[in-house]
Amino acid sequence: MAKIVESKTIVGLEVGTSKVVAVVGEILPDGVVNVLGYGSCPSKGIDKGSITDLSAVVKSIQRAIESAEAVADCQIISVTLAITGKHIQSLNDSGLEPIANNEVTQDEIDAAMHTASSVKLPEGLSLLHVIPQEYAVDQQQNIKNPLGLQGMRLKAQAHLIGCHQAWLSNLQKAVEQCGLKVDKVVFSGLASSYSVLTEDEKDLGVCLVDFGAGSMDIMVYTNGALRYSKVIPYGGNDITDFVAQSLTTSRHEAENIKINYGSAVNPSQDLIEHFAKKKVEVAGLGGTTARTFSKAQIVDVTSKCYADLLFVVKNELDNLRQELIKKDIKADLIAGVVLTGGGANMEDIAKCATEIFGFHVRVGHPLNITGLTDYVNKPQYATVLGLLQYSHHNDEENTRLIESFTSEGSFLGSIWGGMKEILKKVGSEF
Repeated sequence: MAKIVESKTIVGLEVGTSKVVAVVGEILPDGVVNVLGYGSCPSKGIDKGSITDLSAVVKSIQRAIESAEAVADCQIISVTLAITGKHIQSLNDSGLEPIANNEVTQDEIDAAMHTASSVKLPEGLSLLHVIPQEYAVDQQQNIKNPLGLQGMRLKAQAHLIGCHQAWLSNLQKAVEQCGLKVDKVVFSGLASSYSVLTEDEKDLGVCLVDFGAGSMDIMVYTNGALRYSKVIPYGGNDITDFVAQSLTTSRHEAENIKINYGSAVNPSQDLIEHFAKKKVEVAGLGGTTARTFSKAQIVDVTSKCYADLLFVVKNELDNLRQELIKKDIKADLIAGVVLTGGGANMEDIAKCATEIFGFHVRVGHPLNITGLTDYVNKPQYATVLGLLQYSHHNDEENTRLIESFTSEGSFLGSIWGGMKEILKKVGSEF
């Protein structure tokens, strides 16, 4: 008979535009993720968060899950799932609650936060996250935890993130057709922030840009609170398409050229001469004759593309800064910008971003991980590892049951996730 033992083991699943990734991790007592297994498969049937071929997505998920099971020597039954796409919408709102006995109770905190989250969302949208920002008790502002404070009226400020129910249902359906239970759904940008940002950065003010193949997730924190989140529906694939168009070649060839010869910054004059001498043969479309380009020509194309996408982000930040200043909210991003996701691997991407934003910029790798770090300590794994961190920090019942088998040929562990609501009631996340 299988022996059942408790373990804080969680499985994160990200179904992205370019790849499907599954990671099995054990949450250690200090909050560090011990990576036990991982699996990755090229993604088919999904574009910018929208499923275009359900059966193809199911096959991609199955392959990634099977790979993770093989590495971790376990059977995966439930997952924490990432979601993104242009359907994601967010806003900030507040709620008021009278303080009955002149001392704030937990029930009153919950009631104020419930009021803050009761805003009517556009048709088809469902509330995904309710994230506290700060509280006020009468004239006392910027309170992080008002429990037990004296006063007459409590005000709760929250950041709300919603997703389109149809997009969510389709993604869940693909996962469930693989025989998996969806334990929790998390906005991918929020998950990434758990993986690559520090508390100091959030306090000082920081912008996270998760640069994916199909989109860019933007998260802005100031004074320790999430102020802004948005999905921009442009990403690495758009750059690949432009390279393919400019060089008249296939998307596959363009992707290889972008990765191997591209850069986010045009080189200095002495390097331009060097790059001009370095020739790259590019296969033509439909069997046409291959053409030769210099590396300088390729870099000229890729650098303009990355600059254009980062300028879109800069415009968002400029507009946000003006809004925060009007509301008398701290707007400075002292900690600068953190770039993560697969797009953050491009050569000189941090230099390009620094020139555009005028801030300190770093490339964000997953923090607080151990185990199979050689495989997953990369920006493209920020979201899936962040799913594990999010589950650990936002679920008091985050333990899982593992069935350990000793008979030859059987699996070592079975990860069992209890049945839960995916979209939790307001206040349950914190």
